Amino acid sequence: MQPHAELDPYTEARALLSELGTAMIATGQPVQEIEEELAEVGARLGYPDVQTAVGPTGLMVTLTPGGASTYRAAVAGLRLHQAASVRLIRHQLLHRELTVQQARDELAATAKRPVQQPTWLVALAWPVLAVGIALILQPGWANVAAAAACALIVLVLVQLAERYEVVKALLPTLAAFAVSLAVFGAADAGLLEGPLRTVLPPLAVLLPGALVVNGMSELAAGHMQAGSARLAYGLSQLGLFALGLLMATTLLRVPTTTLANVRVDEIGWAGAPVGLVLIGASICLMEGVPLRLQGWVLLVLGLAFAAQVAGQELGSIALGGFVGAIAASLGASVVELRRPLLPRLVLFLPAFWLLVPGSLGLVGVTELAAGRESVTDVALGLLGVAIAISLGLLVGSSVGRALRGRLAAPVPDEATSPPVATAD
Repeated sequence: MQPHAELDPYTEARALLSELGTAMIATGQPVQEIEEELAEVGARLGYPDVQTAVGPTGLMVTLTPGGASTYRAAVAGLRLHQAASVRLIRHQLLHRELTVQQARDELAATAKRPVQQPTWLVALAWPVLAVGIALILQPGWANVAAAAACALIVLVLVQLAERYEVVKALLPTLAAFAVSLAVFGAADAGLLEGPLRTVLPPLAVLLPGALVVNGMSELAAGHMQAGSARLAYGLSQLGLFALGLLMATTLLRVPTTTLANVRVDEIGWAGAPVGLVLIGASICLMEGVPLRLQGWVLLVLGLAFAAQVAGQELGSIALGGFVGAIAASLGASVVELRRPLLPRLVLFLPAFWLLVPGSLGLVGVTELAAGRESVTDVALGLLGVAIAISLGLLVGSSVGRALRGRLAAPVPDEATSPPVATAD
């Protein structure tokens, strides 16, 4: 590893905070949480007046009011095993177990750390994830088989997108078009029912649900620029998915009656728990989640799903999203509180993806284009679910922070901790 250039302690501390902050952006954390956590690290380094301006694509950091500032663009998105390493580095900085230069070296190594599982096993996780989601959204035997087959199509397109920029730019539309062509073609041939919900499982891993909900969460927390930018980008991506789906249905001349939001249930009650286990296992494989975290991931995933189902039974989809988001966020926070080296974000994100707000939006946009719903109904439905989930995240994270403030073990003070200095 190349050593960092020799810097004075002030400049190196600022560089560390900028590198840590951009790594946290790449893990998918909302900007309000990043600013709070960077302030904690800054105070621990001896700079209690740290000021940050965090956005979805980069951040600015200054250690003192009126002092020099640093801008750094965010790195490419990090997988969950890398997010776990970023969280551990932050924990070690707070407990003075790393020097500034050691932390910077660890962050640089984390960005390059690959998934440890074999490539073929990671590829196998794609159809397994689609099968798991199909067992929950559309539990019919033919639908589950179609979801697994179409997930392989999406996997091929994702791999092509890594090589060719044009495929990367058009990936949402191409993936939705290819999957819709196959699924609606099978429905036209009488091989399956409920094609609209069958399209969703293979595409779920690409859908911008997290973007939309994070944007709403940031807006609710007062971060207008970051929230509005992320929300606009997420909605535009959702539109590209809907465009691909509508292109396929137009080409096949699918009647509007076939675009109905119909649920097929041939598997019964066993589909949901089996699907839940498959979702957790496949996400852990795809994201390289360490073995010591996988049981906790499944636990939080199960809590979120149970809360979501209970909320839907008692009220509506929006209530289910609200209660599920509280369970996911608070559950992950409680686990991290009891076991500080288990990163909350890694435990929480798989459960967050299970809420699939992007899927609901794709269904709504498709029904709108088919003339089955009004613009007002679709917009209110999508925004209602997104707001409910974002509010659930805010409630869960706020309660989690309050519990951490009351119950967490105190960070060692200056007198009993080794000094944080640059390594020789």
